[in-house]
Amino acid sequence: MNKLKRQFYARNTLDVARDLLGKLIVIKDNNSIISGRIVETEGYVGKIDKAAHCYPNKKTPRTEVMFGEPGHAYVYLIYGMYHCLNIVTEPLNEPAAVLIRAIEPIEGIEAMCNIRYQKPLSQLTKKQIVNLTNGPGKLCMALGVNKTHNKLDLCGDSMFIIDEGENNISIETSKRINIGYAQEAADFPWRFFIKGNPYVSVSK
Repeated sequence: MNKLKRQFYARNTLDVARDLLGKLIVIKDNNSIISGRIVETEGYVGKIDKAAHCYPNKKTPRTEVMFGEPGHAYVYLIYGMYHCLNIVTEPLNEPAAVLIRAIEPIEGIEAMCNIRYQKPLSQLTKKQIVNLTNGPGKLCMALGVNKTHNKLDLCGDSMFIIDEGENNISIETSKRINIGYAQEAADFPWRFFIKGNPYVSVSK
């Protein structure tokens, strides 16, 4: 198992966002393991990005984690009900993060179904299976990620990302989703996804 080290995250945010595709995010709870392959990400850079919570380098109690050590989780709530999982990038005091937008379930799918739908996998439709983790709020529900995971160190042992080696994937880019308020930043091509993967939230 090749767990990603701090140096991986302490790089240019867009490079990290692209390089996370195909990697496995793993959550360990006692003796249970849930994992999924990252298939869609978005980059957010506090200095220049009006879509970033910390723009323009604005530190608040909510965003201070983005100014901290790379490789930590930044978890926040949207619409008052859905959590989003981000990973802090760049060197210390360079606020930025990568949003994990979608994953493909790999291990612990039965547990994900019970958490998200309160039903076993055998009772789900094909559409429900694809909808299990094909969006930032959906994947957090399926993985059980919430505000208690905020500031968690992904270089630790409870939630982390591993590199299984070479992935034969084709990567596409586009504008980010649902940030029309961000003026010119809404047009930044900072969304990355694996071409043809059914768990990508929006194809293009």
